[in-house]
Amino acid sequence: MLHVGRMRVLTEVVRRGSFSAAAEALSYTQSAVSQAIARLEAETGAILIVRDRGGVRPTAAGASLVEHAEGIFARIEAAEADLAAVLGVRVGRLRMASFPSAGATLMPLAIATFRERHPDVALTLAEGEPDEIAPRLRAGEFDLALLFEFPGARERQGPRLRTQLLLEDPMLVALPAEHPLASKPALALADLRDQNWVQTSATSPCARHVVLSCVAAGFEPKVTFESDDYETVQGLVAAGVGVALIPQLALTHVHPGIVVRALAPRSPARRVVAATIGAADVSPAARTMVKILANVARRYTEGPAQPAAA
Repeated sequence: MLHVGRMRVLTEVVRRGSFSAAAEALSYTQSAVSQAIARLEAETGAILIVRDRGGVRPTAAGASLVEHAEGIFARIEAAEADLAAVLGVRVGRLRMASFPSAGATLMPLAIATFRERHPDVALTLAEGEPDEIAPRLRAGEFDLALLFEFPGARERQGPRLRTQLLLEDPMLVALPAEHPLASKPALALADLRDQNWVQTSATSPCARHVVLSCVAAGFEPKVTFESDDYETVQGLVAAGVGVALIPQLALTHVHPGIVVRALAPRSPARRVVAATIGAADVSPAARTMVKILANVARRYTEGPAQPAAA
């Protein structure tokens, strides 16, 4: 059986790039670090670390072991925290992550509600895109994450994740306020075939879905500017350099220089979901937060916080 302590040494060596830096981080001697790596290589029957002029780097076997080790450490820490809470040693915790627009709209009220009801549970929130967050959730680094996906897309969040739909987040057209099409109450994508476009980076799920939607409407969008910050996207649209499709969650603050219109017959939409690791591993705190998030999402879609489409 692999020794967890030696796996932690391997992880630090790879992370720090040298035996000496790992030894300092772990408060070990450099000799102890070398011995730990040697014994781990003997246990696995594989070379895990190679040295070159740039320092040390993992072999393919070493990199694979480090990837698994990080998930193991996260699960051990979670187990220790849960056990400590059961034994009354310290309070529990809930580690969350969210993509930015949901983190700015759904999460604040959900966190405030949870904290009011469960003040002894420590809450943390990290931010990132779904393709960054989902692997870390599967590895046990988070207990719950807000993700989005597009219906019919291949970009599902992978195995071992349990998801609950919170809301459908439509993509709305943003136009410069003085644009000739701004007077129309609703637009079709085909109306925008001759326009310049502003969108998120080409590799992002939203940008890919915009391109697919436009292609389905009979044209490929001419993208002139890219930004992963929707405030910047709005600013570029307001300046008249292009049009954009922006998720409604990113339109809680609408730039005064743009108008927002729905698409007919129906705007493309992304599905916003609360994701946890399989049902058996979901903590009571995560289950409670999912219920709170569902209520917040319902209030968002029904209440005045929803930005006008016209």
